[in-house]
Amino acid sequence: MIDYLSQHLWQLWAVVALVCLILELTAGDFFILCFSIGAVFGALADVFGLSLYWQIGAFALFTLISLFFVRPVALRYFHRNEEQRLSNADALIGRRGRVVEQIESGGYGRVAIDGDVWKAVSQTQEAVEVGNFVRVVGRESTIITVVKA
Repeated sequence: MIDYLSQHLWQLWAVVALVCLILELTAGDFFILCFSIGAVFGALADVFGLSLYWQIGAFALFTLISLFFVRPVALRYFHRNEEQRLSNADALIGRRGRVVEQIESGGYGRVAIDGDVWKAVSQTQEAVEVGNFVRVVGRESTIITVVKA
């Protein structure tokens, strides 16, 4: 098995590149993609008959080159409207949810929005019954402010 791997190391590099590409799908920040590019050049070094040390050197060199040149270009291209993109919590403003635990008058309750349950307070300081639909009008830390929809 060791002999096979040493003679066909390009396959191991290809698997590393593929695994990095799959991991990049979960991250989306183009950091792991640079390792995938480095692994492709490591595989090419093996195809051209270079030793393991040269393959590791090619992997490291092209990973660094990718980090400094490919990643910034990819970030600029794919995240053009980054300034306008809201974070998860800020994206809640304006969303509709359903009350799952009564919002007490002047107190707190719980609201379900897209499967997540948030601690909520009513903007009008009146009680909101379970099952009513509400709209998010504000957020303070992890507590959302809602009005009846």
